Amino acid sequence: MDLGVKGHSALVMGGSRGLGRAIAQAFAEEGMRVAISARDPDVLAAAAREIGASAYPAAYNRPGAVRALIDAVLADAGRIDVLVVNSGGPSTGSAIEATAADWQRAFEDVWLPTTEAIRGALPGMIERGYGRILVLTSLAAVEPEPGLVYSNSLRPGLHGLVNTLSREVAKHKVTVNALVPGYMNTQRVLDIQADPTEMHGRIPAGRYGEPHELAALAAFLASPRASYITGQAMACDGGLLKSIY
Repeated sequence: MDLGVKGHSALVMGGSRGLGRAIAQAFAEEGMRVAISARDPDVLAAAAREIGASAYPAAYNRPGAVRALIDAVLADAGRIDVLVVNSGGPSTGSAIEATAADWQRAFEDVWLPTTEAIRGALPGMIERGYGRILVLTSLAAVEPEPGLVYSNSLRPGLHGLVNTLSREVAKHKVTVNALVPGYMNTQRVLDIQADPTEMHGRIPAGRYGEPHELAALAAFLASPRASYITGQAMACDGGLLKSIY
């Protein structure tokens, strides 16, 4: 299927590893001009070479870093047609032990990079009358998981932001959706899930997902073919979520 995205300009945050890298790869294979960003400049540069993307190192929780990233990509590429916000997951923790400093750090890691990136990229999308914004969240945004209080609390709010914003910008032919990855075969999942065999038994598909499977969904939602899909939180989870939404 020709998705009609050849020549479109995309920025994938967190694009050097895992799900972000898989999405960037899928975009490049569809003929997009891809920029990727991440904290580690060496890992980022290696990923950019392999994907055929432009590299923009950035630490998203530093004040002004995300806006500087958006401005740099706009200066070099001229526009951002597709923005993928993938700021990574917050640390684990329990609600009873969380301090004010812990909450502030989680807010700076999860919420602020998302809103700053959208605020920077959205005006150009509105002006051109076309844009795609994808926000990666997690299963915890729909069904809270034990020990993930920061993700359980902040990421449902991102779904509210996605839905609210989608209604405001739909008339400008800009769509805004959340991607909800399940347990995928990434280092992040392996770090927090000590027993993959036990988790495989809970997933109806009987396995972890592969990053390219989520990337295929992202590529479709980033295309003109998905022009009537907006304000949604779309899971790629092998059937794990029990919720109907």
